[in-house]
Amino acid sequence: MTVRFLEWIWHVKGSLALTSEQSADDALTKLGPLFNQNGTSYERRGDTLTFSKRDQAAQDKMSIFDGGVLKIEREPAGPVLRYHLTSRALLFCFLAPLLFLSFAGLTIAAGKFTKPPAEETSKKDDKKDKALPQHWIDKALGAPAPEKPKKDDKKKDEGKGPKPTAAYVFAGLFAALYVVGRILEDRLVKSLFRKKLLG
Repeated sequence: MTVRFLEWIWHVKGSLALTSEQSADDALTKLGPLFNQNGTSYERRGDTLTFSKRDQAAQDKMSIFDGGVLKIEREPAGPVLRYHLTSRALLFCFLAPLLFLSFAGLTIAAGKFTKPPAEETSKKDDKKDKALPQHWIDKALGAPAPEKPKKDDKKKDEGKGPKPTAAYVFAGLFAALYVVGRILEDRLVKSLFRKKLLG
């Protein structure tokens, strides 16, 4: 039940109405060239076409999909093509942001773990804030007294350490890639089938 609930992540399902005079054999024959590609194997049984892809070429118009089922169904309004396709690429793009977010969490945790306790830090800061003693020879020669450490230098020291920024950037990129790819591929494959069947 849980797997079916999550199927939408990497499964693309849809339907396309055909002309009333178009038979299942005619429709699947027109779709045949899409599956006559390197790395693609398919089987036709009646009104159903099942395919799988392995090491598909980038030139393949359906290269993002790894397998699926296309079926022509007869309905009162006319024949309808129903398809159910799967894509590991979409699944990877969905999981990648979660992976990078976990890296970000580990980076933050590591930074907190390596950070010195607040008491030790305050003691060090107090020591740094105290004016450094000036040697009597320097005083005699008229040399200026040593300066106290600047606040900007403290901030720079505090800012050092591992940062999760890169992990957040990659998580955002893959999340955007998934959203765009999920919507775009759904529309593209439907447009491709329509062009082959009705064009």
